[in-house]
Amino acid sequence: MSLQEIQSRIQKAEADAGRAAGSVTLIAVSKKQPDERVEAVLEQGHRVFGENRVQEAAAKWPEFREKFDDVKVHLIGPLQTNKVRQAFDLCQYIHAVDRPKLAKTIARIAQEEGHCPGVFIQVNTGEEEQKAGILPADADDFINECKGLDLPVEGLMCIPPVEEEASLHFALLAKIAARNGLEGLSMGMSGDFEKAIALGATHVRVGSAIFGERNYE
Repeated sequence: MSLQEIQSRIQKAEADAGRAAGSVTLIAVSKKQPDERVEAVLEQGHRVFGENRVQEAAAKWPEFREKFDDVKVHLIGPLQTNKVRQAFDLCQYIHAVDRPKLAKTIARIAQEEGHCPGVFIQVNTGEEEQKAGILPADADDFINECKGLDLPVEGLMCIPPVEEEASLHFALLAKIAARNGLEGLSMGMSGDFEKAIALGATHVRVGSAIFGERNYE
């Protein structure tokens, strides 16, 4: 599938949901993708990308930024506290704020640096032991804690369990966001982003459908 096809499907999903055109941001997930594929998408004018690891972002984006203006990088994978300062230099958004220690580290470094990437709080909607994220029952308190640290909380993020109906998890995330006055919803990937848009997603994360299969070697 091409970038243009994905953009057309997003536009149709926005219209079908009665939402304004352009209300959904497409994050092209470029993790584990060869530079030539990423550059091809940049050449088509797309400027919003997602990376899973700070190290990979560091190896890729400083050079691309010299050639392409206005690139926005969203860190969508887990973030270690010892990589926070480096993330500040590379990323405009951090999507996986999932524990108090990380939130406090981001807040401290934000004070030192005088700026802060936009923050999405990851909610473990499926309550999966192996997956990161705040449990739904703890989400309200953690959101308030992050706001109290003066973090620029843009919204919430989730990754539904593979074997469950994604729409149930998208609806739960939207409910938690609404009662906490948050508008940003980072939810929906290649296989389910239309469902996510129908339930209020503001950011969808699509990788292999745009770039092709990832290279994990």
